[in-house]
Amino acid sequence: MHPFDCDLHYCDRHRLPAEVEAKYGLTYWDDWKEMVQEMDVVTLNCPLHSETEHMVNEETIKLFQCGSYLINTARGKLCDRDVIARALEEGQLAGYAGDVWFPQPAPVSHPWREMPWHGMTPHISGTSLSAQTRYAAGVREILECYLDGKPIREPYQIVTEGRLAGAGAHSYSGGNTTSGFDQIKEPA
Repeated sequence: MHPFDCDLHYCDRHRLPAEVEAKYGLTYWDDWKEMVQEMDVVTLNCPLHSETEHMVNEETIKLFQCGSYLINTARGKLCDRDVIARALEEGQLAGYAGDVWFPQPAPVSHPWREMPWHGMTPHISGTSLSAQTRYAAGVREILECYLDGKPIREPYQIVTEGRLAGAGAHSYSGGNTTSGFDQIKEPA
């Protein structure tokens, strides 16, 4: 968005270096709940963990500017699905777009299939040839390290000896965010 001369704001548990913020004209916020009150467009680009599950819910949706747009390309479970549908029907959100659902694939009865002012697509980012090439190279490196008795590089570590490690420790916090599939049933 930088080439389009947009004012770019972000919130992350790890602040970017000052030179990166200056280069792209980024404004950092300590609290995303304060940030969304000032934004016309909000994009969710964070991992799903116990602190982000349903971060957009009945209470936090009220903090968004009336008529703002929400884009979710991270994980469907960051948003309470019924709250999003209701916010669009009532005009709190002007639009919602994304390529992530919960569950995936979304059942026929999923409210996001019928809600107004949405731009939902299948989640296909990982299916490009370049992405598949990167994944295959990473898997190969991990297997070679394991078979050779060498440590796995930090960017590939998610969990080591039952604890978050490497990139996993940087990006995630503990907790169970995989529950809920059993609550979503197709009509008979």
